[in-house]
This record gives sequence, structure tokens and C-alpha cells, in this order.
Amino acid sequence: MISWELKGVEFINCNCDYGCPCQFNALPTHGDCRAIGAYRFDEGHFDDVDLGGLNVIGIFTWPKAIHEGDGRAFLILDERASEEQRNALLSILSGEHTEPGKTIWNVFAATFAEVLPPEIRPIHIEIDVDARTGTVRVDGVLEMRGEPIRNPVTGAELRARIDLPNGFEYSLAEMGSGSSTSQGPIPLSLENSYGQFARLHLSNSGVVRA
Repeated sequence: MISWELKGVEFINCNCDYGCPCQFNALPTHGDCRAIGAYRFDEGHFDDVDLGGLNVIGIFTWPKAIHEGDGRAFLILDERASEEQRNALLSILSGEHTEPGKTIWNVFAATFAEVLPPEIRPIHIEIDVDARTGTVRVDGVLEMRGEPIRNPVTGAELRARIDLPNGFEYSLAEMGSGSSTSQGPIPLSLENSYGQFARLHLSNSGVVRA
């Protein structure tokens, strides 16, 4: 198994209501799952291949709950990455060189019926986990906007978090609101639905905990 480690931040937007039942082993809000994930890896390696400073987008759909399978996946890789870096990222995001069930990417990989060929494009990502804000853009393909959940009466920002001591993606995630659109092989339109902002630190063995 090739040693790898990634450290960075993520902004996830899916079609579930705020909180997302999937985080609690419950069925998705609307019976299906449609999601976009934006990842900025500030530090990382795959063996001796440096992966720091690279961005990745994942677009995913499942007709029912994720664990019921038959999903589709489409990845967009940072155009700044070399071929060696792209291959390394694809290996990690495909769940390879990972202990079974230890990362979200390894778990997801077992649920896909179709993985579309990745595209290489410029990716713009701004994520502030503590502020619960995010702006993601891939020109002509995708736009994401994340913001805090707001009180429907006063407009005040609401702060809520999910703490998963034994999770396979993050230790602590800030909850927000997301709106996204994507074109291309997996077109999606999400508006004011579940938004998740988290710091990531993952390796072959799963979440690296302090």
C-alpha cells in the first residue's frame, strides 16, 4: 500500500435539508442523494508526490440512499496538477491504497455503478470553515455558494456543528447553507440546502485525529 496523507478544507452541498440525515445513519431527506464536493488540499503527499496546493471537485448522484448504490461520479481535477499528481489524486479519490471503510472516498467507491472520465480545468475555491462561507467556480461547468444558516425571522446567523469522533470524513463540521449548479455529464441544481464546511486530515488509515 502506498502511503498518502491529505490536509485541507472542504465545502459540501447536497440536496438534503440542513443537518443531512445521512450524518446520522438515516435515509436522505428526499429519498435520493445529489451532491457536489469542493476540496482544497493545502498539504499532502502520495508516496513522494507532493499534492499541496491542489483543488478537486466531485459531483455525485445516487437514486436512493448512498449505501444502496447505483451511484454516478464525475471528478474535475486542478489544471495546475502534473500528470503524476493527477494520477495520485485519482488513486486516493477512488478509494485505492486505503484501509477498507476508513475514508469517505473508499466508502463511496463501493457505491458507484458509473465513474465518468475526469476533466482537467481551472478551479477557483475560497472556503472559510469558521465563517461557514464558500465560493467555488469552474467556468462553464459549475458554481457553488455557501453561507451561514440564518434565522428565518431575524436574519441572524445560526451556528451549528456536527461532531463525529469515529467518522470517516472529518472530526468536526460546521453547518451552513449551500446553493449550486452544474452542467456537463451530471447536471445539478441545488438551492438553500445542506452545506457542510470542514477541515480535513486524512490518510491511508482514515481521519488523522489530534
